[in-house]
Amino acid sequence: MAFTTDGEVRAVGDRSGRVPVCRTRPWELVEIRWAASALLLFGIGLGLQSAGAPTWSWWAFYLACYLAGGWEPGLAGLRALREKTLDVDLLMVVAALGAAAIGQVTEGALLIVIFATSGALEAWATARTEDSVRGLLDLAPETATLLRDDGAQTEMPASDLTVGDTILVRPGERIAADGTVVDGASEVDQATITGEPLAVDKHVGDAVFAGTLNGTGALTVRVDRAAAESVVARIAAMVAEAAETKARGQVFIEKVEQRYSVGMVIATLAVFGIPLAFGAEMQSALLRAMTFMIVASPCALVLATMPPLLAAIANAGRHGVLVKSAVVMENLSGVDVVAFDKTGTLTRGLPVVSGVVAAGGSRNGGGVNGGGVNDETVLALAAAVEQLSEHPLGAAITAEARARDLPVPQARDFLAHPGSGVEAVVDGARIAVVSPRGDRADGMAAEKTDAGEAVAGFEARGDTAVLVVRDEAVIGVLALSDTVRDESPSTIRELGAAGIGSVLLTGDHRRVAERVAADVGIDRVRAGLLPEEKTAAIGELQAAGRRVAMVGDGINDAPALARADIGIAMGGAGTDLALQAADVVVVRDDLSTVPAALAFARRAHRVIVANLVIAAAFLVVLVAWDLLGDLPLPLGVAGHEGSTVIVGLNGLRLLRSGAWPGRTPAARQRPMP
Repeated sequence: MAFTTDGEVRAVGDRSGRVPVCRTRPWELVEIRWAASALLLFGIGLGLQSAGAPTWSWWAFYLACYLAGGWEPGLAGLRALREKTLDVDLLMVVAALGAAAIGQVTEGALLIVIFATSGALEAWATARTEDSVRGLLDLAPETATLLRDDGAQTEMPASDLTVGDTILVRPGERIAADGTVVDGASEVDQATITGEPLAVDKHVGDAVFAGTLNGTGALTVRVDRAAAESVVARIAAMVAEAAETKARGQVFIEKVEQRYSVGMVIATLAVFGIPLAFGAEMQSALLRAMTFMIVASPCALVLATMPPLLAAIANAGRHGVLVKSAVVMENLSGVDVVAFDKTGTLTRGLPVVSGVVAAGGSRNGGGVNGGGVNDETVLALAAAVEQLSEHPLGAAITAEARARDLPVPQARDFLAHPGSGVEAVVDGARIAVVSPRGDRADGMAAEKTDAGEAVAGFEARGDTAVLVVRDEAVIGVLALSDTVRDESPSTIRELGAAGIGSVLLTGDHRRVAERVAADVGIDRVRAGLLPEEKTAAIGELQAAGRRVAMVGDGINDAPALARADIGIAMGGAGTDLALQAADVVVVRDDLSTVPAALAFARRAHRVIVANLVIAAAFLVVLVAWDLLGDLPLPLGVAGHEGSTVIVGLNGLRLLRSGAWPGRTPAARQRPMP
């Protein structure tokens, strides 16, 4: 498959919220038109034959059926033969012609019809897979409303938007580009990208995706990516690229197919020649040989592996999981242990205030270093200083004060001391927020003694502690920590229920790592690891015979992602290097997608195994029946082509939205592309 990702996307229907579905109509496929023509001609010929019409009349329709259903595979087979490659399709056409040569023109025409129908179904299954990917590109609107510096609004092609442009998204419109909300608030339906069943609230600073549906509010969005780099374009490109790869089983089948086909021709000649040498009738020997050639053809085996994998890749892409190749989808099913990074993977990667203590331990009364100092006063004064800082810890302190609806006074004369802290003048007093071990705290040893117990307690549980100082006197201690994702504990439980182990690999301190591991339910922890040590830890698991998937998001995770059997990057916060090194990208940035993807890969593997069993069983039974008994040619044709159709349709089941595990009823009711 090949898909363009240059941003030239078509317009989507209306503002009703329905997900546009790009489907190829069956009649648009040339294979289906020729198969239908062959079926019609066969039906007319069979009707004339049954009615006792002149022989030449129904022979003419049967031969026309041969031409309609057999010219394309026959021509393709001859071209392959010119390149010294024996094509199974050519053998089917030869078998049909052989049947006609011995007077079994009806059976030969039936073979052509069923063979053409099987090819049409395969083409339809492939088209459905391609449609599910193309539908992603069709989500993005064709035009966008550009906001110019003077406030003017201009309609322009979405493909012409550049990074830094500002666009207006009205209620009910689809968002034209990946970007960041700079004004307004609304709820956005992201189901088409992330698979989330409910709309997500969007405020200033939140990221939005091209092709998602805006709700009741108006949004002003700053464009962060060109059309060709949007999430939907990258999903389509990566799924298309994955479709060009071949799984190990498919490569093996294709290698064996040539030798098998040559061996089948030799065996067919033997099935024909040996009985003939022992006095069998020419027509009987030739009929048995033609039947053998048909039933021994490995058509169903060839279709057993790749169609299910391609369908699974397309369905995973629709649920925000980008699988980069068919080999990766195949390998996912064998994972038996998942290694997790901590920051940004099991945790949100954003600090929050987890504790506030006024010096002296009083939570509601005055502290020892100043009357009227309580938790709220400490937090408000710290927020007054930190609201002028760009540090993530400062943003967390400011956010906590706002969340508590505390009055935050204004600060002036702000100073930042890298590696130590910040300070400013608030209500005439110099307020500082500093590290207990920073240079700015060196002269406060006596005062720190009062807060020492709080600092030690916070650090013992893995939090980061900072001192709040007023005029060189410590008035309180703040604790900040990285919070565990809501879905992390359930993710670990689901993996355990599926028989998949979990291990935490992190460069953070052991206290912090063990606290996070206890919170989510992981009992194996490796802490204080450098990037090369993470990679070595992955190697140790592999040396013990485990199939390892590594889940991470940072630059330091890239070597481990590349070393693991399967690297899974969290796309929302993932660095470009991590996304490039990974085999799977979780666009939704939802950790619960990991066990769902592994379960889906196992389901795809079961479908492949079932296909191989079905194909092999039909082949063995039909070949044995023909060699040891008397298999009628029509029954042989129906059995062979029937197995091919069954295998193809079985693989197509993986394209259904309901095939993805763990979907909620609300999500099942939502149309998918």
